[in-house]
Amino acid sequence: MSDKEQLYNLWKELYPKNTLEKLDAFLSENEQKSVSESKGDWYKDAVIYSLYVDLFNKDFSGLINKLDYLEDLGVNCLWLLPILDSPMRDAGFDIRNYDRIRANLLGLPDNFEKEEQVAVFGDFLKQAHARGIRVIFDVAINHTSDQNPWFREARKSEDNPYRDYYIWSKDTSLYKEARLLFKGIEDSNWEPLGDWNYFHRFFSFQPDLNYKNPEVLLAMSKNLLYWQSMGVDGFRADAIPYLWKEKGTTCENLPKTHVIVKFFRAVLDYIQPGSLLLAEACQKPKEVVKYMGNGDECHAAYHFPLMPMMFKAIAMGNNQPVRHTLSPEVTPDIPAIGQWLTFLRVHDELSLELVYVSEEDRKYIHDNYCLKPEWDFRVGEGVSARLSELLQRDERKIGLAYSLMLTITGSPVVYYGDEFGKFNDEAYYHEQIKLTGKDDTRFLVRGRIDWDKLENDLKDPENFHTRVYEIIKSLLNTRKEHNAFGRGNTKFLDVRDINGQQQNQILAYLRTTADENILVLNNLSDKPVEIQHPLPDNHTFVLNLSGFSYIEEKQTFLLKPYGFVWLGVL
Repeated sequence: MSDKEQLYNLWKELYPKNTLEKLDAFLSENEQKSVSESKGDWYKDAVIYSLYVDLFNKDFSGLINKLDYLEDLGVNCLWLLPILDSPMRDAGFDIRNYDRIRANLLGLPDNFEKEEQVAVFGDFLKQAHARGIRVIFDVAINHTSDQNPWFREARKSEDNPYRDYYIWSKDTSLYKEARLLFKGIEDSNWEPLGDWNYFHRFFSFQPDLNYKNPEVLLAMSKNLLYWQSMGVDGFRADAIPYLWKEKGTTCENLPKTHVIVKFFRAVLDYIQPGSLLLAEACQKPKEVVKYMGNGDECHAAYHFPLMPMMFKAIAMGNNQPVRHTLSPEVTPDIPAIGQWLTFLRVHDELSLELVYVSEEDRKYIHDNYCLKPEWDFRVGEGVSARLSELLQRDERKIGLAYSLMLTITGSPVVYYGDEFGKFNDEAYYHEQIKLTGKDDTRFLVRGRIDWDKLENDLKDPENFHTRVYEIIKSLLNTRKEHNAFGRGNTKFLDVRDINGQQQNQILAYLRTTADENILVLNNLSDKPVEIQHPLPDNHTFVLNLSGFSYIEEKQTFLLKPYGFVWLGVL
């Protein structure tokens, strides 16, 4: 079936009573490009670096000046956290205009012309691509800012043409089964406005879009195509599980949500194949894999449950949390084109939502990592802290955590500043509370990079930030050189000490492709562990290591506390 035929079929599934005239008009305005082949599954070899442009280095000009730094670090894909026009009450996830970048990021006046945007952002894309760095960015497809022109029109009257772009009710018991996502911050999914209420799943200033209105689907598709035409390599689809709402349901992961995602994918492929569609679905893996469909929805998705389980494994000094999470009963197979994205930290908290952790796991992780009361997020549902803070500014633990994240499955995401052990930013936290009026502890994990201070710190080999930077840079560049990490199968191994006792504090696995085999050993504990060679009949050689040595006379491996090693296997 062609992409065009797919679009018509999906349209009829979503809007059976609607004529096809709207879709006909849309497709006639957006003709298919003559593309002989797609850009392929480049995302499987991606080392992704996530950043806020303004917090990283002021604007796109500043970001261009740091592209060499990022290339040298080992990065080959940038994930730009929200860059679109916004009142900035939710770090840019509250989008005011989908076809405009914030003026301050472009270094342009507020009334800039579209041609100026194309010139500035286009130059950035050209400079990044010249260094082999692809670029993706966030698009919040579930909701807008209450300052969005659509909503500003919608609120004027009940018969305004844009009224039906959003969800209105006088009865706030509608969708009562939908859970409150921002517990402790918002007290309802409905916000009063005059005699009516509008529905929202996130902040009250972020009204949800109404995809039962076909105009909404087409408008969002046009926005994606605009940026695709400029050369953006893909999109992170924010809050994807909540798109379609039905009475009597939780309004999450509904069948027609998947139809909408398939439509977006088919639109992008119809115009120009190869644009990454990344699902931000904070759900159990068995639900998340559905957002990859049969290879016809998103190309990739975050493995949310793996992140807290890596932290739990280090706190326990035991491999079972990770091994269980990646077992078939928890993590199903994904389509051949699909990919997991792994991460330790992103722009949000160390999330402990019950949708993918148990009450027991939540309490254990929270007790071990919420080291200060102000790090608490959503009444125990998460911990707001930078990686270096969570791991008590111990570069051994930071290196170990990265060893896990970079090697165990999928494509890794590095959160800006974590490569040098950036600390929580309390000044930025208090600044944002004043700006937004919301006490959102996630502001602690954001903040600006002081490049002058950092460059001075990195001149001192004994500085904490230098020690972390050298470890992470080495690991990222090694990771980028070996396709087995992004494309290989994962086989867990049991390892034993010299007395034959199984050592569960060692997380050991093989990453294998037809052309390459890599053995990874991670000591999750705070004690040294000596083990037998897991593959005594094979020749192994070191790709990267920390706190590891080979005891030749006994032919054993010694891993120091939080030590690890990556070994090529012949």
